[in-house]
Amino acid sequence: MITIFLADDHPVVREGLRAILETQPDFAVIGESGSGADTVARVKALRPDVLLLDLEMPHMDGVEALRQIHQSAVGTRVLVFTAYDSDERILAAVQAGAQGYLLKGAPREQVFDAIRVVRGGGSLLQPAVASKLLKQMQSGAEDQAGRFGELTPREMEVLRLLAQGLANKQIAARLGISERTVKFHVSAIFGKLGATNRTEAVTIAAQRGLINL
Repeated sequence: MITIFLADDHPVVREGLRAILETQPDFAVIGESGSGADTVARVKALRPDVLLLDLEMPHMDGVEALRQIHQSAVGTRVLVFTAYDSDERILAAVQAGAQGYLLKGAPREQVFDAIRVVRGGGSLLQPAVASKLLKQMQSGAEDQAGRFGELTPREMEVLRLLAQGLANKQIAARLGISERTVKFHVSAIFGKLGATNRTEAVTIAAQRGLINL
């Protein structure tokens, strides 16, 4: 069972999301909130598997709430679900620790899949979102290209599987290596690409032409 917390300042949106998500036998919505500060407090207390987070909320915006939740190390995976698709907001959310970014209006099956991918340790960006993020990060990634080390063949294999949204356990099984070894490779990839999380690493790698999204 995947436990889910909903954070959106519109009660009708939360009610609709709850109704849709609870059609899935492996989903359980365990709480909801309409403000950023309350979301941080309740997520720390409830420790849901996945937080569906809007970015525009009162008493602390979604990006700051995301940052505080990420720093608290509660283990909750965050899927941003918002109508805001500006380059700056997307980049800020990814840098703050979001594992996925979906725009409202996405088909319900895509929302279901995104929750399961994020819960499984993967990351997910809609193609339109990924395109905006690539554009926003392009200049920074170009500056980094000459400063960081080259990836080894094994690190490239791990990176390609990261780009497919696979979790460490799945990558280990695919490559026939231990999960601990995968974690070592992922850490090395982050360091060489100058990334702080999986989504950012995949985006930078795509911009540099190392992989195709």
